[in-house]
Amino acid sequence: MAQARTRPLRADARDNRERIMAAARDAFVAQGPGAPLEEIARRAGTGIATLYRRFPDRRALIRAVVVDALHRTAEAAREALAAEPDDPFAAVVRYMHAALDIRTGAVIPALLEEIPFEDEELTAAREDGAAALQEMIDRAHRAGSLRPDVTFGDIGLLVVRLSRPLPGSFSPELNGRLGHRHLDLLVNGLRPAPHGAAGIEGPALGLDDLQAMSPARRPAPDDDGPGGTDEGAQGRP
Repeated sequence: MAQARTRPLRADARDNRERIMAAARDAFVAQGPGAPLEEIARRAGTGIATLYRRFPDRRALIRAVVVDALHRTAEAAREALAAEPDDPFAAVVRYMHAALDIRTGAVIPALLEEIPFEDEELTAAREDGAAALQEMIDRAHRAGSLRPDVTFGDIGLLVVRLSRPLPGSFSPELNGRLGHRHLDLLVNGLRPAPHGAAGIEGPALGLDDLQAMSPARRPAPDDDGPGGTDEGAQGRP
């Protein structure tokens, strides 16, 4: 039997999908993974039936939102490298502003417990973006334009902190504008410090440190570890 080919989406179907993805991303950031699907469809300007045609259940929508955010972030890193070939520090800053717009640093933490970390496509997208960001950081270190004690973790976690919604009545638009403003205020702290200036306190987390802390690397809550018993698992369905 000939294998069925995946046909490209029509323009209207592609537009519907993109609007659903954007609405889902914003709803998940604001309300968590339990955000009502009916509200997501309303925000997207589509019917709930249209949402279900594209995404058969909540898990499929969550996965699609995460994979899309990771792909967009990786592409933003590559574009920053290409746009600033002679100024790697400017590439890092350009990337961070792009990541704020994509909201990866907000949507991933919001959906952390729902993300299938063993998913091959998700893992590949995450590693693709991480490699491009690490290359940017390495170039900036070699050029002397990024202070040497700034790590992958510093850049990634700054984006996460600046991406999270502020408490209170801040609108999504104002949240976004303030994120970019505060990033601009922080940028000078990434440049090499003048001779004799104090260093940065606290742990310097690299990519390996962040990967070791990911939920995929943690033991399950009921894991007895080496030498443990599996008596508690008996009788489970």
